[in-house]
Amino acid sequence: MAEVNKAPWLTLLGWGESGTAGLTAASREQLERAEIVFGARRHLRLLPPLNADIREWPVPFADGIPALLNERGRRVVMLVSGDPFWFGAGTSLARHLEASEWVAVPSPSTFSLAAARLGWGLERCTCLGLHAKPLTRIRPYLQSGRRLLVLLRDGAAVAELASLVNKFGFADSQLNVLEALGGAEERIRTLRMDDALPDDIAHPVAVGIEVAGNGPALPLTFGLADSFIEHDGQITKQAVRSLTLCALAPRPGERLWDIGTGSGSIAIEWLLAHPDNQATGFEQHPERAARARRNAENLGVDWLEISEGRAPEVLENAPLPDAVFIGGGLSQALLDLLWQRLPRGTRVVANAVTLESEALLAHWQQQAGGELLRLELAHAAPMGTRRGWKASYPIVQWRGVR
Repeated sequence: MAEVNKAPWLTLLGWGESGTAGLTAASREQLERAEIVFGARRHLRLLPPLNADIREWPVPFADGIPALLNERGRRVVMLVSGDPFWFGAGTSLARHLEASEWVAVPSPSTFSLAAARLGWGLERCTCLGLHAKPLTRIRPYLQSGRRLLVLLRDGAAVAELASLVNKFGFADSQLNVLEALGGAEERIRTLRMDDALPDDIAHPVAVGIEVAGNGPALPLTFGLADSFIEHDGQITKQAVRSLTLCALAPRPGERLWDIGTGSGSIAIEWLLAHPDNQATGFEQHPERAARARRNAENLGVDWLEISEGRAPEVLENAPLPDAVFIGGGLSQALLDLLWQRLPRGTRVVANAVTLESEALLAHWQQQAGGELLRLELAHAAPMGTRRGWKASYPIVQWRGVR
């Protein structure tokens, strides 16, 4: 039973570049009553004289958590940038605490301050925390007319991000470099994405990007053009991929097994469907596995997991999925194993090109039910001085639910 009357021992105190000047009276009181104050070096430099024990939080962040937890029962304040639960440390810390142990007192986030300085409606902006994540994660959000607010680790990361945006074809975008927002050292500089950047960009830094240009934006529907994906021919082509993903029907937070992932195209589009989605691609050829990893990184979904090996053996220790796609390695043994291991309700889609695989799926549908489709596609191609239809190999697709 929860101890509802027990006061929290830990205060997660939102802290900005203005120090105590930006705090409410209640926040100041929490700080003045503290026995111990934890904070990053850049936060501690703004502290006024206190009676508390002042402790610098180490890098990496996780190394400081045991020392914090050892102070249970004392009045502890943890200085956290802006809003502790918007790309903040609060999310990491709360995993180690009971709800009754802590209270959060947020200050304006960097995103709020940036939107206020630029005059942008925050509800219409995309907010990204890339200070500790690969900068390629910006790729899906490069859509002309979109406004992005991005947290970055330092000036070098600003230069790296600008180079990426240029590389992806959006050099006409406007770049707002926002340093030390809310503090005495606040500075905002605006330039084009392809301009030479100043060499004195200081941490903490964020950027506001107004995306412009005719670069190849990623579509918001299934079916990336094949040209977005590096491959050796082992790829589920655009039209079939679109139909396959519709059958897989990704939902937020779900995990996919992509068996015989090849270029990774199905798994990548699964991840693009929602940032909380997870996917594991299984591939027996090392060069294809490496290519799938490159494709995932270039398209902004670097968290695609690739497991190298032959199915079904390689599936043994993988976290169970919500959906499975079989694009290679189809066999009776694989289908039997999936039906033994998968939880009820798991969606399964398999594509076959060869007569042998077609026969296997036709037989499997008799056993397991589901829907069997034959997909026949053709495209216009030259025939002498005229044009005619050039047919692709037909695809037989089975869709079912465990």
